[in-house]
Amino acid sequence: MVVLDSVKSTEQQWHHLSQEQVVRLLKTDPEQGLSSTEAAERHDRFGSNQLTAQKKQSAWVRFLQQFNQPLLYILLVAGLVTAFLKEWIDSGVIFGVTLLNAIIGFVQEAKAEDAIAALSEAVTTDATIRRNGQKQVVSSRELVPGDLVLLSSGDKVPADLRLLEIRDLQVDESALTGESVPVEKTLQTLEADAPLAERTNMVYTGSLVTFGQGRGVVVGIGEMTETGHLSQLMQQSTAIETPLTRKIDKFSKTLLYVVLGLATFTFAVGVAQGFSWIEVFKAAVALAVSAIPEGLPAILTVTLAIGVSQMAKHHAIIRKLPAIETLGSTTVICSDKTGTLTQNQMTVQEIDAGGRRYRVSGGGYAPDGEISLNGHAIDLAKAPALYECLQAGLLCNDSHLEVQDGNWMVVGSPTEGALVAAAHKAGLSTDKLEQALPRLDTLPFESQFQYMATLHRSRPEPLIYVKGSAEAILKRCRQRLDGDGEAIALNPTQIEQTVENMAKKGLRVLALARKAVPHSQSSIEHADLEQDLIFLGLQDMIDPPRPEAIQAIASCRAAGIQVKMITGDHAKTAAAIAQQMGLNSTKNAPVVTGQELAQLDEQGLANAVAQSNVFARVAPEQKLRLVEVLQAQGEIVAMTGDGVNDAPALKQADIGIAMGITGTEVTKEAADMILTDDNFASIEKAVEEGRTVYKNLLRAIAFILPVNGGESMTILIAVMLATPLPILPIQILWLNMVSSVALSLPLAFEPPSPDTMQQPPRPANEPLLSRRLITRILTVSLFNWIVIFGTFEWIIQTTGNEALARTMAIQALVAAEAFYLLSISRFVPAIAAKLRGKNEPFGYAAAISIASVLLFQFLFSQWSIMNQLFATEALTLTQGFICAGIGIPMIALAALLKRIAPLK
Repeated sequence: MVVLDSVKSTEQQWHHLSQEQVVRLLKTDPEQGLSSTEAAERHDRFGSNQLTAQKKQSAWVRFLQQFNQPLLYILLVAGLVTAFLKEWIDSGVIFGVTLLNAIIGFVQEAKAEDAIAALSEAVTTDATIRRNGQKQVVSSRELVPGDLVLLSSGDKVPADLRLLEIRDLQVDESALTGESVPVEKTLQTLEADAPLAERTNMVYTGSLVTFGQGRGVVVGIGEMTETGHLSQLMQQSTAIETPLTRKIDKFSKTLLYVVLGLATFTFAVGVAQGFSWIEVFKAAVALAVSAIPEGLPAILTVTLAIGVSQMAKHHAIIRKLPAIETLGSTTVICSDKTGTLTQNQMTVQEIDAGGRRYRVSGGGYAPDGEISLNGHAIDLAKAPALYECLQAGLLCNDSHLEVQDGNWMVVGSPTEGALVAAAHKAGLSTDKLEQALPRLDTLPFESQFQYMATLHRSRPEPLIYVKGSAEAILKRCRQRLDGDGEAIALNPTQIEQTVENMAKKGLRVLALARKAVPHSQSSIEHADLEQDLIFLGLQDMIDPPRPEAIQAIASCRAAGIQVKMITGDHAKTAAAIAQQMGLNSTKNAPVVTGQELAQLDEQGLANAVAQSNVFARVAPEQKLRLVEVLQAQGEIVAMTGDGVNDAPALKQADIGIAMGITGTEVTKEAADMILTDDNFASIEKAVEEGRTVYKNLLRAIAFILPVNGGESMTILIAVMLATPLPILPIQILWLNMVSSVALSLPLAFEPPSPDTMQQPPRPANEPLLSRRLITRILTVSLFNWIVIFGTFEWIIQTTGNEALARTMAIQALVAAEAFYLLSISRFVPAIAAKLRGKNEPFGYAAAISIASVLLFQFLFSQWSIMNQLFATEALTLTQGFICAGIGIPMIALAALLKRIAPLK
């Protein structure tokens, strides 16, 4: 048990211990590894090196839970009522809609809860280890604390390791730490509070070895690893209800109470008036049917589904329907930096050569762009120092560029890829230079020397080209090239000042130099580079911001949405990118680091979140904590990410957004939305679509509920006045399930308004039925009651024909609905805009819908079979025009409502 206690007591602190302490605590041999017997005992004690997925509920339970929604309660009640009335077709349709909703929800949920399982798969690999002094290849599941693991380029790290030996080891830890470039590993003992991204003597599960070799001892497996810690955070993260689900839940419950209350009141009034309880019960049932908006859940689902389709066109894939509306109410977007706000392609931006500062245009690895001096394109033949600097970067290079699926990609180091791209922008050709100056020998990059060198055959004598850190190169130089390409004395202080200024901008700086050697020399040693190098220049690079992301951030700010950068990258780099993107209004705006966050109390953290938009070197649990603080302040938080380190925060956020290209499967499973282009600008488009979806939902509610309101008032008042029902239950079902649904469906297709992204986010606590919306619903309901009741009484008084009176009342109501649809859709404003010469989104759905409903209503009143089914009577042409005329005053009423109760 000594080993187990040691592992637990030193968890997260292995980087702070010396190699000797680590080996002693784990009771392992740093050369021979564990014995097979000891490894078996430890496997029994610690278990397999894998993560445990949460136990899920059975499929049947999850399917039945889909019916546990108030809106579906309404549909089920409506189905039971229509079944009681022996209207089997209508009942079947209602139950069919209910079942369809449940199936859709079940399928989506089945795909949404696989994050831990995906995490487990992501960290499973083969491992090369040493046991009993022999090299073996085993499954990573078999590793135990104390195992000796051998690493080489291309390996996936199989467990958390404390390094014992390295040879130029570089590891890509971006998925875990957010670091944008591979990390050079060291062996020295580090401070206990070193951030995860700076623990250079450790490698972690799931990371990728990009260069070199190493040997390390396993200090953490399964749940004890950093990845295991993330999985625990994900399991602890609570499932967040979206604003839409909360509002619909409250609205649906309120509607249920209203329906039950009205039905009970109707029954009580009828019995008190001395009518037969059977007749009164039928009237109460008719009122319930009239009050229940059977088509509303279907319209809500269709509206959200249309939103999904529209967002897909803007590279945003929605995994959970309510997430669409959540985007529309988002108040804060917490974004990762690398690949989301930036291009995830290192790009040379400036070159200092021959005492001149050149600018390099164009982003990424594509050869598009040019090199300029003082705003003018340069002639490379007249800039020999620049030519030599670019040539050095192209030849002293082990990476190359190629086109994959139409995009330029680097095969090798991103830093070297940037040097190749810069040379190509100046017109240099890799193939031609390699033919003219063939490589004879190479000194690969080593951490202790901080440079790489290559020897090339040249005339009149071979040349060594060197690239590396400015510190390593400058101390080996005595001369530099001037603007004419002549060697002159070097002023190191001046170069060092230039390097410092570049570093302050968050730029990665590489120095380049050359040296001529005797003609007979065909190989190089480090001793050849100790002195007499000629300094050629500096190339500084950065992963540049996406231009469209800069515009998107400005749009989000105009829409009242805060944007905060939360990254694992360096503070200077984060600050530089934030400044370029307009995230910080001043150069002195605070950048809060993970170390600073760890020292803050709750109030201090709240203040930091309020004052800063940039957080750097942030650990995974700190990302989660930042999201929780923002939510505690009442913010609706969207969180982006691509690595497993982002998954807990994505799951906790109101809407988690994963990167589709660079994102891990773990992140995608934890997310509500996936960006197929990894572009922040797509989030802005999705926010606009989310706001449009919510407004369309309000339009649908504002359209459907007044129909139910007018029908309910008609039944209630008819019972109170002891008059025949102006509209029968079967006719109400026709109106609710056919006419109302068909007329409201176009509202799901409404395009965004021109001012959508100029409006502030809706308050998270704003109810679905705002005061303006209630005013509108009650006003239009009253008008609809007047249309139904007034038409029915007028025709009864003049003809005494109840069937005709009911038919004309229904047709008049449908006419009023059609005019109301035109008033709340963008059909008429779009036509007006086109007449004024403006090109606004145009929705034809409203016109098509009205034409369809006119056909339905014609059959409803004129077809003999429909007359028998729905107790209607054929109308004359004059009577049809009268019904249409009765609905015309709705135009004036809708114009008034736009002023006193606008839909926002």
